[in-house]
Amino acid sequence: MKKPVATSLLVLVTAACTPMGPQAPGADMQGSSSSPAPHQTAASPQAEARARDEVARRAEGQRPVLAYDRAAGTQAVMPAPRPWPMPAPPTMDRERYQRFESNPVRLVAEAPVSTFGVDVDTGSYGNVRRMLVAGRLPPRDAVRVEEMINYFPYDYPGPTDGHPFAVHADMLDNPWRPGSRLLRIGIKGEDRARESLPPANLVFLVDVSGSMRGADRLPLLKSSLKLLAQRLRAEDRISLVSYASGTQLVLPATAGNEKARILDAIESLQAGGSTAGASGIELAYRTARQAYMPDGINRILLATDGDFNVGITDFDRLKSMVEERRKSGIALSTLGFGAGNYNEHLMEQLADAGDGAYSYIDSLMEAHKVLVNEASSTLETIARDVKIQVEFNPALVSEYRLVGYENRALAREDFNNDRVDAGDIGAGHTVTALYELTLAGSPGHVEPLRYGRHTPAGGGGGSPPAGEGADRAHGQAAEFAFVRLRYKRPGESESTLLTRPVTSGDFRGLDSADDDSRFAVAVAGFGQLLRGGRYTGGWDWQAVRELAAGARGPDSFGYRGEFLRLVDLAASLGTPAPQPAGQGG
Repeated sequence: MKKPVATSLLVLVTAACTPMGPQAPGADMQGSSSSPAPHQTAASPQAEARARDEVARRAEGQRPVLAYDRAAGTQAVMPAPRPWPMPAPPTMDRERYQRFESNPVRLVAEAPVSTFGVDVDTGSYGNVRRMLVAGRLPPRDAVRVEEMINYFPYDYPGPTDGHPFAVHADMLDNPWRPGSRLLRIGIKGEDRARESLPPANLVFLVDVSGSMRGADRLPLLKSSLKLLAQRLRAEDRISLVSYASGTQLVLPATAGNEKARILDAIESLQAGGSTAGASGIELAYRTARQAYMPDGINRILLATDGDFNVGITDFDRLKSMVEERRKSGIALSTLGFGAGNYNEHLMEQLADAGDGAYSYIDSLMEAHKVLVNEASSTLETIARDVKIQVEFNPALVSEYRLVGYENRALAREDFNNDRVDAGDIGAGHTVTALYELTLAGSPGHVEPLRYGRHTPAGGGGGSPPAGEGADRAHGQAAEFAFVRLRYKRPGESESTLLTRPVTSGDFRGLDSADDDSRFAVAVAGFGQLLRGGRYTGGWDWQAVRELAAGARGPDSFGYRGEFLRLVDLAASLGTPAPQPAGQGG
């Protein structure tokens, strides 16, 4: 009785493992030439095991199992087992950032002059906040320290001498390197109420490609644009251009008081398709030119994740295209959205090339800050191509290091060249730059030369370089540095020069400095720690928090209180330093 059972099992297994050709409907499978009759032989236990394994393997591959029905003389298709649920593949992190190294220490004897263009972007801070809140430290190339500092408003006195902004400078103790100093340069643009701004010709250029699906992308973008649309005036004009696989003029130039029409156009945006960003930029500039206001504000607001993948996608060609179009008098600012595929490098550089500013929108609160609270700064430019040049006195300063502004560096000769582009300042903007200074005769970063005439690392001071410059340095013994600044008024091609010496009378101890000064220093230290803390010594997250907490001040919008929470998050995510033996638990 056992032999027929084994034979039947082998028949079943053999039929299941035999590949079947296509059959006509209703055809008798047994009579088909593609299905030979099973051999009536006994199977060994090893053969049966191998057959069972083969059946299991094919079932996992979701191929149908064919069973032989001896009574009917046919083969029947048995349903395949339901597959085990597979986990979703992890989201690919394709975020792109510009790689750069922190500014190095410079010897005043070798390079006494430092030149850079101002930067009013704040996008790096918002992007870093997004990552910290998500529970991860940002990549160091995502951290631009100057944008961290300039995210916060500072209460610098405004201009009183007819210039569009005021320039301030002072020196403070350096908390992360005792014995050295920090030189702070602060700029405060002329404040203008939103109601007093010239008429605005605004073009919203909106990415509606498939990559903009998700609550933190197109839905947040639409809510953000509605905030600005609600505050448009009758004399303002707004257009709406969208792009995905193609481009579309969703709303031609419309008066700002037609709220319902504008909001309906924004609400109609839906995500889907590829990302033809270059074509969208071209259409946005054409639309802006058609509604151009000679005496007004003409600006494109590009809102996207920067993931261009159709048409012109090369970074340098996109940047060159925007640089060429800015000659028309139309500025381009960028609003970044999203994560995972976010192209931050493109967003920051397009805004730079377009004479605009770059912001990252990670919440509706941030949109309110950029588009409502700081609308005047975002929309109106009061000074173009603003450049700063600092000359250090070798008699008093041996080393310096500019904190941040790595991608804003300029050649020394570019300062006087009005054809060289630099950063723009909007109404009410504040800009802060910090230099770390090593005083002459103090220990420095750089080891002194054995055969040199100067000793920058401290000790004996050495002989100063000979010549007319050295005579002037000793003649201006009270001056640590001399600050020069150039800017152009909108519509002008020749720059105006401002100057200011920095003397011993500008020094204040850190403890006696105002809240703005101490808070800016805390943020600078925080940004450097996020980049690895190469120059911050033993200064840590707790030191940042203590300095910032003591300089919180009125904090009308809560930005500084939020900063303290971000410091706590960064401290919890960072790798703790090893404790000395005998400490800890």
